[in-house]
Amino acid sequence: MKEYIVLVPNNIKNKIIELSRIKYYNYNIKFMSIDTFIKRVTFDFDEKTIYNLMKKYNYIIVSLLACLLTTSCNDYFDQVPDDRLSLKEIFTTRDGALRYLSNVYTFLPDEFNQRQVHETSLYRTPGPWTGSSDEAEWTNDNKGKLINNNSIDATEGTMVLYRWKSWFSGIHEAAVFTENVDQAPLTVTERNQWKAEARALRAIYYFYLVRTYGPVPLLEKDFPMDTPSDELQLSRNTVDECFDFIVSELKGAQNDGLLDDASTDKVSGYGRIDKAIAQAFIIEALTYRASWLFNGECTYYSGLANTDGTKLFPNKPDEATKRANWQKVIDECNTFFSNYGSRYHLMYTNKDGVAVSGPDSEGFSPTESYRRAVRTLFSEMGNNKEMIFYRLDNAAGTMQYDRMPNRSGNTTNYRGGSLLGATQEMVDAYFMSNGESPISGYSADGVTPIINEKSDYVEEGVSTAEYKGIDGTLYAPVGTRMMYVNREPRFYADITFSNSKWFEGTEGGYIVDFTYSGSCGKEQGSNDYTSTGYLVRKCMDSGDRNQNLVCVLLRLTNIYFDYIEALAHVSPTHEDIWTYMNMIRKRAGIPGYGETVNLPKPTTTEEVMELIRKEKRIELSFENCRYFDVRRWGLVNEYFNKAIHGMNVNYDGNEFFKRTEIVKRIFDRQYFFPIPQGEIDIDKNLVQNTGF
Repeated sequence: MKEYIVLVPNNIKNKIIELSRIKYYNYNIKFMSIDTFIKRVTFDFDEKTIYNLMKKYNYIIVSLLACLLTTSCNDYFDQVPDDRLSLKEIFTTRDGALRYLSNVYTFLPDEFNQRQVHETSLYRTPGPWTGSSDEAEWTNDNKGKLINNNSIDATEGTMVLYRWKSWFSGIHEAAVFTENVDQAPLTVTERNQWKAEARALRAIYYFYLVRTYGPVPLLEKDFPMDTPSDELQLSRNTVDECFDFIVSELKGAQNDGLLDDASTDKVSGYGRIDKAIAQAFIIEALTYRASWLFNGECTYYSGLANTDGTKLFPNKPDEATKRANWQKVIDECNTFFSNYGSRYHLMYTNKDGVAVSGPDSEGFSPTESYRRAVRTLFSEMGNNKEMIFYRLDNAAGTMQYDRMPNRSGNTTNYRGGSLLGATQEMVDAYFMSNGESPISGYSADGVTPIINEKSDYVEEGVSTAEYKGIDGTLYAPVGTRMMYVNREPRFYADITFSNSKWFEGTEGGYIVDFTYSGSCGKEQGSNDYTSTGYLVRKCMDSGDRNQNLVCVLLRLTNIYFDYIEALAHVSPTHEDIWTYMNMIRKRAGIPGYGETVNLPKPTTTEEVMELIRKEKRIELSFENCRYFDVRRWGLVNEYFNKAIHGMNVNYDGNEFFKRTEIVKRIFDRQYFFPIPQGEIDIDKNLVQNTGF
């Protein structure tokens, strides 16, 4: 597809932002202000030079003078090729239809790109989820900090606006595809399959919208781009209507053409929606629907209503209704296990990443098994039977830069930014090697840890011997602070701490030093340093930071946790809770519940939920779950409405290892993003979320 850039006057660039990503048959048209274009070159030139330069590289330029000579901007834009005619051409071939379907997929999240959530592209849609939970803190000025300090508002023009715009664009593109695909020369099976994929994608985009903004308008039809605003006065649908629609559309897609396993198509199947993926999203949607935030128990939204008085959230449910909602999750999980249980399984590998049969196998490596569940090279993705849904086109280089130490002496590709710092609260959450939590809470000052005596955790002092895993992996070298010694294997896969060893490989194998004047410390890094004294290590490995990775969006343990959470609410003594919980723990290399005297199986819903919350926080850390989990559980005051801590990165020696407040965080109204104010201004029936 050829690319064309249309240069437009700077003073109308905001008016044409809606048209910034229109694709036509054989055209990929992008609009750019003249100022922006000029800033991207390194020499001076006149307009004629620009024209010749762009023409040489297959660009079209419309100059400032050309636009001003037209009678209006509308007349100018009338010169753009007619969209409907272009669609007819697109769908005259199978390849054209497949390319359009691929375009519908582009609005799926690229969660490797969370540092750049401010970008205004309509595709990739990363969220601020990791840095806007208590898991991590960005060193740089990330847009997610608007959430953490309660300054997010409806006029924010990138993060708030572009998640909304992107996912509704995906819904629009799915509708356009469905409307036109019958013209394409496809087999009946192909046509049904591709239509079902577009239908499922539309439902998934609605799920992302509801998860992020709360209930949204469900579009009964597709609205062309030139639809008059008086025809776009749409009200928000209710929570129940939104989730019912999402689930029914996913089920409809399953019944009307989705493949059982799209990955069997080795040419174009990887990453495509199939029945198992649709089933996973059905489970996710029903889990959210049954949770505190959406089921009517959250009184904060009890008064939110449309202009006609229709309440958007349900009334407070009785116990029978709550149980019925959770039972739906259980039933759909059982369907998943029955239909797709043989296709997916937890990763079990040895130290070299070679598959073994389970945690009792010779050479089993808990660290490597867990690490490879989310860190998968594109070339090796067929070996990962744990990931369910993922994005292939992604910003893996950005993610790796954020999580790689900024070490003095390393060359560009082996030197990162140290930008995504794990919080002390997250570090404290990981278990010890005996499966016990090291810290049971904090004193009144919010900083001093209350140590769990059964855990064998030691806060002070340094190690006098190496601490290694069962496979011989060096977890903590001699001289490591004792607070990092004797921790569970997942800790060493997820957290880079001072005196930990970076991966072997080119310019690797070094000991990390985050103290102020250390080789990876603040003094060396200018603006590139960890603000917490830790780095998120998950998804990292040896080698440079430009490795081609798969961005995993859903994996098998997501489904396991949905299942056991639902069981906790319906039948807290059900043995499946411990079957699946202990599968996760044994793969992680720690004892299961009921296997030692200090790890009994609790019997009440709240006791079981407390363990589930601890387990999920660790197993799915930095995987875009906790931001949403804490909100839907109604635990924001306990975890998000307080300061986060780390090491003291402004000092060397023992002073560095003092627990230090990094920043106070405020949670007031940020259960959901606000609806973008521009949408409210256009649609008078679109009510704003409470608090904005």
